[in-house]
Amino acid sequence: SFFEEDLTWMNRAHTAIEAESCIKRSQDAGFENLSIDLIYGYPLLTDQKWLANIHKAIELKTPHISAYSLTVEPRTVLANAIKKGKQLALNDEQSVAQFLTLNQHLTAAGFEHYEISNYSLPGCYAIHNTNYWRGIPYLGIGPSAHGFDGNTRYLNIANNAKYLAALTKNKLPETIEELSVTDQFNEYIMTALRTQWGIDLDKIASNFGKTYTEQTQLQVAKFIADKKLMQTKNIVTLTQQGKLFADGIASELFSENIEI
Repeated sequence: SFFEEDLTWMNRAHTAIEAESCIKRSQDAGFENLSIDLIYGYPLLTDQKWLANIHKAIELKTPHISAYSLTVEPRTVLANAIKKGKQLALNDEQSVAQFLTLNQHLTAAGFEHYEISNYSLPGCYAIHNTNYWRGIPYLGIGPSAHGFDGNTRYLNIANNAKYLAALTKNKLPETIEELSVTDQFNEYIMTALRTQWGIDLDKIASNFGKTYTEQTQLQVAKFIADKKLMQTKNIVTLTQQGKLFADGIASELFSENIEI
């Protein structure tokens, strides 16, 4: 946020002036491609403030913007405050309205809505995160890092001392997770559907087989009829309305919900 009182409410250490200064100094130092995170849907954020935040981000010429709706996690300070009536509960209608406002103004400013929570000017996608969403193998190095080779995911231990101690013994300090065919299919659906590139039915056919493809197509047809999905040749993507229900649609397309 570019509003001081909102940053204080979020318990952020920096100020609004510092946030803007950091962006400008990064640009002055020669960084051409940088990203900022915005959050919406919290009680203090009026529609007027949200619009001002969006316009400020555009004015600062940040080529990439990630924007997230506030969620309340169990057993957090915010969750307890809401439970005790010390904080207002989140308003879903407010979050939806602010998401739509974000889409409208960023796309009008030339940004591509290439993933549910991410917008960029042409050619300024988040390269590393896009690998996640498109199922491309990646290497994780360091404590808490995770990697993926296409079939297996590994997670490095979080404790710095234990991580370094393992390396001195020539051991890889990691937990291995072998992904089943079902896991791989569901992850592909969840991540691909969130992007502008969508679900590729040809890719499902080549990676998972004819049955997965046919059953997915049957499920997709229901959402096309509801105007939440659209299909161009072999590519299935969310409509503007569908973006409001992305996670729910993805879960309906998971292999547990289709006859394999």
